[in-house]
Order: sequence, then C-alpha cells, then structure tokens
Amino acid sequence: MCLKFLYRNTIYFMTQNSQIEMNFATMSASIVVENLVKMYGDLCAVNDLSFEVGPGEVLGFLGPNGAGKSTTMKMITGFLAPTAGRVQVCGYPVDEQPLQAKQRLGYLPEGAPAYSEMTPWQFLNFIADIRRPEARDSRLQWVIEQLGLEPVLHRPVETLSKGYRRRVGLAQAILHDPEVLIMDEPTDGLDPNQKRQVRDFINEMAQDKIIVISTHILEEVEAVCTRAIIIAEGRILVDESPENLRERSRYHNAVTVQTKIEESTRQALQSLSEVAACEEERDGGLTLIPKSGRVLEEPVRGVLQSQGLNNVPLFIQPGRLDDVFHELTQHAEESTA
Repeated sequence: MCLKFLYRNTIYFMTQNSQIEMNFATMSASIVVENLVKMYGDLCAVNDLSFEVGPGEVLGFLGPNGAGKSTTMKMITGFLAPTAGRVQVCGYPVDEQPLQAKQRLGYLPEGAPAYSEMTPWQFLNFIADIRRPEARDSRLQWVIEQLGLEPVLHRPVETLSKGYRRRVGLAQAILHDPEVLIMDEPTDGLDPNQKRQVRDFINEMAQDKIIVISTHILEEVEAVCTRAIIIAEGRILVDESPENLRERSRYHNAVTVQTKIEESTRQALQSLSEVAACEEERDGGLTLIPKSGRVLEEPVRGVLQSQGLNNVPLFIQPGRLDDVFHELTQHAEESTA
C-alpha cells in the first residue's frame, strides 16, 4: 500500500516501511551538469565541468575550436556517454532515464544532419511520427511556416543550401515543443536576414524554455543570450552575463572621438591622466582607453570644449566581447602550453 500527499511543495510517498520524498525544485525544468569529464585516451576533451541552466535562460556556450563545446552538448543530450560526472534534464538523469530526458529535449547537432534522400516534408513527418507532438498536423504546419521552409518542402535535403538544411534541422528540434533546446551553431550558414529571423525566434521561445547555444559568433551572444560560459581546454573560464563580460574589456567606457581632430587636440586628449592608451581610427578619429576604474567622458568633453569643439560626436563604448574572449582564451592556452 502507498499513500501520496503534498506538503510545502514536496510530494511524499508513504509506504509500509519507508517514506520517500520528491521536491518539485528537483523535478522542475532545468539542466544540471555535475563534474562532467570526457577522455579520449590520454586526451581530456572536457575537464570537470559543472553548471546549471534554468527556465527563461539562454546560455551561450563559447570557446575556440577544440574547446569541448560540441562534446559537452553531446553528453547533455545523451548522444555521448561521459567518462565521469552526470547530467540531469528536467530532473531525469540522462544516463539512468534517457527516454524521459530526451522526451523533454530538442537537439540541433553540429552540421544539422538529416536523411539526405528525404524531402523536408518527409523528414519532418518522420520526426513527428517519432516525437508524437500534440495537435500533430497543426504543429507541423506552424513549424514549417515559422522557419520559412515552404519553398523547399518537396526538394531532397541533399539539394538544399546550407542555410535551408540548418532550418530543417532547427524545425525537427522544436517540432515537439520541448522544454529544453540545445543548439550547436544554430545560425551557421544563414544569410543576415535569416540570422535575424532565427534570433528573433529564439528570443520568443526563451520566455518559457531553457536554451543552450554553442557558438563562436560573439554577435549572437549579444543578440540572444542572457548568460555566457566561455570554455577552453575543456574547462570553464568564466560564467557571467554578456553585460558583465563587456565590463571586463579594456574598452569598457572607452571614448571614441568620431571625427578628425587637430594634432594639438589629439595630444591634449592623450595627456589626460585618466587615459591608459590611445588607438587611431580609420576615419581619422581617436579611441581613448581608460585606466582601470576611471571614467573618461567628462575629461574628454572638457578638453574639446576648451578648444572650442562643443559639437564633436563621441561614442562611449560598452566594452567588446571579442576583446574579452581573446584575452581569456589566449591566457588559458598559454598557461597549458
């Protein structure tokens, strides 16, 4: 005999000999990665990774080639067994309850593989037969429309452009409306308009899903991600919001004078005590990089106004992700060389 009752967000199962409790927090939609390791012989591709991702988060997974991004995604989705550590998806251990975990996952692998002899219509119907989404036909039609697949719906996948193959791959990943979406380079091969459409689509889905995106496109992180993890040599280097990452940049609060200026004005700006370095711009302008913790806008305007330049356009830089990415990953590579 087993009785079940709810008390303070916990389900209690009472049996004759024991009490089992299950907290909603552990069963809620989330990804939990604990001490994940993947070895290939003597090569450590993933080295003791741990992180969690919750609903409403879009996590950008960044790193140079060979950093372990795709390997980590394959382990999260159950396509690759870890050497050590574990992964839970929506409360289900991927190694122990793979079917339950994968039912809640949508996965766009690297390269968006699909059966090349099938048409997108045949392939997506095949996926629908396996995934069995609610309101199957209407969901299938909605996905096709959202990703603009109508023009190529009845052409073999092998004849499609890289961009269209990527969209077919994304369509199969979201067809069953999963709680968790894992995407490896989702905009790879798309033209600028298609990239914008996919990013808008990701932002819409992010309201009630967990989304993890592997990318090397820093612009993509700024466009869609609420959080970024940078890895190198299989290790996490930083786990922060894009805003906080930009603050690590030497260009954070740098001031760019967006017009050509006289040499005397240039020298006066360069001599400011708050300035750490200067960089010439192609259009003849000047970027002034602040010393750590210093603010440049007011001193720069003061110099310009003292020389009668009251309307010179200035740009205050928020920081550059590419600068932070390069600094972190280069240092990691040098420390392991």
